[in-house]
Amino acid sequence: MYSNLPDILLVDGAQKQIAADCQELVGQELSAKSGMSATALKVAYKAVTTFAPGYYQSTVEDMVPHLLGQLQPFWADFQAAGGGQFGDYLAKRSDEVSEAMLAVTDGMTQGSPRPAVVKAYNAVRGGASKHIEAALPAVGALVEKHAA
Repeated sequence: MYSNLPDILLVDGAQKQIAADCQELVGQELSAKSGMSATALKVAYKAVTTFAPGYYQSTVEDMVPHLLGQLQPFWADFQAAGGGQFGDYLAKRSDEVSEAMLAVTDGMTQGSPRPAVVKAYNAVRGGASKHIEAALPAVGALVEKHAA
């Protein structure tokens, strides 16, 4: 088991596989959502995924090292505490974890040359924390899968 999450990326092909798993997780989370906030989220997702061929995939892949870096302090604390399920650990710290993860996407939008993507992101940013919080058990499982 990796003690430093960014070290996972030293394995050939790991970044692409993690990105693919993240995309699958996002798809599952979106399909499970309903209501007005879900509609806005799905419209934003569609805008980003259809904006330019391959843009979404490459962006998710670019985010992986940054997300692992943001999750590292939580991972280290989780391991020091004796384990359990990382998703449960993350869920208990949902406010802090969701803000750490959003710091990655917030940073990416600041320098983005794609105004349509920034507009779509800004449209859903206000409610993003609650969507991330709902996904944290699955995020934890995804991290454990790759850190094993």
